[in-house]
Amino acid sequence: MSIKGRLKNIRRRGGKRNIIAGVLEAAYLASSAGMFASRRGRGAIFTLHHVRPATQLSEPNAHLEVTPEFLEAAIVQLQSEAYEFVRLDEIPARLTSPGARPFAAFTLDDGYYNNAKYALPVFERHRVPFTVFITRGFAERTHSLWWETLGELLPRQEHLDFDFGKGVERIELSSSSRVQAAFHRFAGYVWEKDEAEAVAAIDALSRQHGIDPLDLTRRLVMGRDDLLALIKHPLATLGAHTVSHRAVSRLTDKDAHLELHESAAWLEKLTGMLPASFAFPYGMRDAVSARDMKIAKDLGFSVAVTTQPGTLSDATLDNLTGLPRISLNGYFQQPKYVSALASGIPFALMSR
Repeated sequence: MSIKGRLKNIRRRGGKRNIIAGVLEAAYLASSAGMFASRRGRGAIFTLHHVRPATQLSEPNAHLEVTPEFLEAAIVQLQSEAYEFVRLDEIPARLTSPGARPFAAFTLDDGYYNNAKYALPVFERHRVPFTVFITRGFAERTHSLWWETLGELLPRQEHLDFDFGKGVERIELSSSSRVQAAFHRFAGYVWEKDEAEAVAAIDALSRQHGIDPLDLTRRLVMGRDDLLALIKHPLATLGAHTVSHRAVSRLTDKDAHLELHESAAWLEKLTGMLPASFAFPYGMRDAVSARDMKIAKDLGFSVAVTTQPGTLSDATLDNLTGLPRISLNGYFQQPKYVSALASGIPFALMSR
């Protein structure tokens, strides 16, 4: 059966994860057969969030978590395909070097403690440089991570009462599917409402049920001293990730500029080095606008990254403050999937 036919069969069977897994399988086969070679491009930027043992993996944020073993397997897989590992801020120069080996850069968003505890030793064993993107409000313990708050709150409850905007209603949470559905509903609420107000409402709900969202931030995310220790490692680089982790595209011109500028200025004051890179929170198409990419360029960032999927090519030089990244997803922790993603083929197949 052809790759295209296999993909159609997978789509007919349905299920988002099944579709993605099927596309990755098809892409791996196509890549192994030498198909779509032009899709590989010059290199790829990979993004992670949590890196920690499998015993700690949990819904509804499991897609943001990979194990140290998988991270190591991903690096080994890329090494077997002759990828060279580079610092994120080296990418512009690499894209202007014809004939160079394919390259990969690793990034981690939000500055979780486990990045230093579990990911760093893996990177160190293989001498792989990496960039951790830091949200000032998380590092200073002034802002909560609403998805982590919900991940702590929802599985503990049988039900919750909450007003999404049309009056208080009861949310049933008696099964994992209901927890997942509730999480997605809250995520929609964060997107549809003023984000700061929505997060404040979620924080208030969590406090009603004995969960302190800022204590959760302290438990999960590196603070000043931790970042100063991390930056001493020769493989580690810090990048800016706003002050409040709000979707920049939804902010006014003034607030968008402040989010980028102030997060970079804070890191410069902390470390003595102005960060060369920036990561847009959420990073999908609706969360990043052309205006935001221009702000990043005007502020002097050499690169800024999104989470819009894709590989890097010569054309990438035209928009270095809107670079695509490839997410390593907790649901698809197989080395062959890393190979498939790096090939660029999944993005071609999904667009058909």
